Amino acid sequence: MTFVRPLAALDRSSLPIAGGKAANLGEMIRAGVPVPPGFVATTSAFRVAAEAAKIGPSLDALAKADPSDRARLAALAADIRAALSSAPVPDVIAEACVRAYEDDLGGATVAVRSSATAEDLPDASFAGQQDTYLGVLGKDALLDAVRRCWASLFTERAVVYRADRAIDPREVSLAVVVQRLVFARAAGVLFTANPVTGRRREAVIDAAPGLGEAVVSGATNPDHLEIRVDTGEIVARRLGDKRVVIEALPGGGTRHEQRADGSTGPCISDAEARALAKMGARVEAHFGAPQDIEWAIDPEGEILLVQSRPITTLFPIPVGPWSKEGDLRVLFSFNVAQGVFRPFSPMGVQLWRAFFGNVARVTSLWDGDPIEGAPFVAVSASRLFLDITDVIRNPLGHRLLVFVSARMEARTGAVLRALLEEPRLGLVRTPAWKIARGVARAASSMRAPRRVLRGLVSPDEVPAHIEADVEAAIALAQVPDGSPPSAYLDAVERMLPGFSAVFLHMPSVAVGFVALRVLRGLLGEDLDEAEVHTLLRSLPNNPTTEMDLELWSLSRRVGADPASRSALREETPAALAERHAERALPAVLQRELEAFLARWGARGVAEIDIGVPRWRDDPTHILGSLANYLALGDDVAPPDVAFERGAREAERMAEELASRARAKGMLRGAAVRFAADRVRRLMGVREAPKFGVVRIIAHARALLLEAGRLLVREGNLAAEDDVFLLDLRELRAVVAGDDLRALVAERRRMITQELGRKHVPRILLSDGTEPEVMAAAASDEHGLSGTPACAGRVTGKARVVLDPVGAKIEPGEILVAPSTDPGWTPLFLTAGGLVMEMGGSMSHGAVVAREYGIPAVVGVAGATARITTGQVITVDGGAGRVVTA
Repeated sequence: MTFVRPLAALDRSSLPIAGGKAANLGEMIRAGVPVPPGFVATTSAFRVAAEAAKIGPSLDALAKADPSDRARLAALAADIRAALSSAPVPDVIAEACVRAYEDDLGGATVAVRSSATAEDLPDASFAGQQDTYLGVLGKDALLDAVRRCWASLFTERAVVYRADRAIDPREVSLAVVVQRLVFARAAGVLFTANPVTGRRREAVIDAAPGLGEAVVSGATNPDHLEIRVDTGEIVARRLGDKRVVIEALPGGGTRHEQRADGSTGPCISDAEARALAKMGARVEAHFGAPQDIEWAIDPEGEILLVQSRPITTLFPIPVGPWSKEGDLRVLFSFNVAQGVFRPFSPMGVQLWRAFFGNVARVTSLWDGDPIEGAPFVAVSASRLFLDITDVIRNPLGHRLLVFVSARMEARTGAVLRALLEEPRLGLVRTPAWKIARGVARAASSMRAPRRVLRGLVSPDEVPAHIEADVEAAIALAQVPDGSPPSAYLDAVERMLPGFSAVFLHMPSVAVGFVALRVLRGLLGEDLDEAEVHTLLRSLPNNPTTEMDLELWSLSRRVGADPASRSALREETPAALAERHAERALPAVLQRELEAFLARWGARGVAEIDIGVPRWRDDPTHILGSLANYLALGDDVAPPDVAFERGAREAERMAEELASRARAKGMLRGAAVRFAADRVRRLMGVREAPKFGVVRIIAHARALLLEAGRLLVREGNLAAEDDVFLLDLRELRAVVAGDDLRALVAERRRMITQELGRKHVPRILLSDGTEPEVMAAAASDEHGLSGTPACAGRVTGKARVVLDPVGAKIEPGEILVAPSTDPGWTPLFLTAGGLVMEMGGSMSHGAVVAREYGIPAVVGVAGATARITTGQVITVDGGAGRVVTA
């Protein structure tokens, strides 16, 4: 058993014995980067010491503890630290450490740093989780520092961090790095990519006199430089006062010096900054990812790197055809636009790739294999991105994109307008005839003229045509009983063209949006936004509001049955869902729920991902909503009555607007009445194509699950839902006999990890820059600002909801959410108001809020972080403001 190894003998394969920090140092030495000499006390040393300290039972208890029980975690962590801190270092380990310290480092002053096996990893840096000791001199001080590093593996912060990430504490170990201390003239931190904007090849340096601990701990205000790695240009410089300086003492230990006047001059030269940036680029190239590096400059001016870890907070750049070309590309997040921040399953990515591939083929934009996906589609962190560079650089395309996005997601429009100032994205003039030819070809391919005419002449027929295409797609995917797994995959692929064809009805739906634009133009200043919101209330032909109202009606029917009412009040939604699967619910509840699911069971939260269960798979959310509705009592205002009242008010508004226009001419009045009628009949239909696609996805999901059951029976997969962790071609390989279970396990781990990602950019440049990141949330001392979505003013307690499953909104509470899709809308029935971080005036949440007359403001940056549950807020839906108490 080896207890000590020199750093120069390590590489990335040494992680299990040396931990992340030491393994990375070994890699840097092998890459020729200057690193102070040293050694590592291996994880074998820690395990022997841990066994001697008898911490096994406490580790078992920690592994079984509930991650949400912070007090329990803290108590167990304290017990383990106490045991490790009080136990002496075993003699065999002490002898090995002292020998390496005296023979290899000459007994010099050293830095002693923890190096955990779950630290400085490509997908989790765990920065600052364990302890570091500087200015350690002498063998007794060395052994004491080693013991304290071991104990620091179980600080409360580190234990909670690992528990939240489902890391078994019994599987984590710790090595200890011992390096000759650099008596630094200056030191600090180097990021090889800008950690704020995300821009790659832009190094960021924080520097201060003395040891780098002053910078890392935040004790001083350092110099800050930003450098373009490729040119050496220093694009930003802010000199800090550097009042706190930490210095190493010749006799061991460190001194913290508070300088009253600080220092106004730079602590490193421009040449040293550029040298650091170049050295960082070498390290990044070696590791293949941006790095967070700690560095020091000794009194002779030599630069040394004392550690390097990956920057795990950067959003990974999507890979596409542009990746090797070097041209700057603008990538638009499909996930964010749809309000689905969670990662897509691999099969979900596959279906949407095929969707865009088929759309591109139908519109004559591309003629490749739809299964592979169109070249403008890219994937990163299991989210879809669309390359919109060519559109944004085209003058006409840019204006159209800004117009549309400002109405569907207002903050995106603002970001796109800001990109006009980016010199690398100058407009590219395209001859008008080429644009006209392309538009004509696409319009002809998707039969746009006929569909526009249908919207103008027969708007009530549009939903039926959409429904017919959905049914036709599903009809193509029927599979006889007893078929092999390949037959189910064939059926899914037969449905894919229909998956895309449903959205080709959007020209009919667009007539409603154009009609609203015409209405605004005809009335001009005689029309205000509050009147528009009234006109858009309680729109017909909207499947989402139809579903919500049916769910409310269902709650009244089952509430009238004593057995059903008792079950909903006394049992948990999860328990009721199990009883539903066993057909053991009270008869009325069982019958009514099955009827509801027969029509709406294809829906779910994040329903555009085929890998997510549908309500018919798991009706827990619906049962929870029913229980919430019953708890409201009979005195709550019925949503169906409010909807009907809203429809009457909208019709009166249409008549009022027409009458107002007739005062300026009969023809103008007739035009306004016609436009208002088309707005009313068609704008609710905008949800119908999406619902149709969701139904097709649900049918494809059922087919794939059946294929999964057969593959599990054959021994080719471990679980039936493993099919969603593969794409279609990989799944065909499994059918052919390939064993991809290891790939499935890795993908499951990756998806679990991605579920913890807290930020997904709405727009990302191909150099990693997030254009929105520098835009501060619009706010002042009175509150927050966003986009008006539904006029009205309401004051009430906020209810911040990040996941609708299991959430409950008391009557009158104001729902504050990151975004919403149809799976959220049952909560709208009892909400008094709505605040959303995402969305524009025509986004899903805004449309549904208007259906129910709920005052709403959308596009409020940071709302879920800046508003707390229980806080009294006022939502002014007409002004687009949220006033906080």
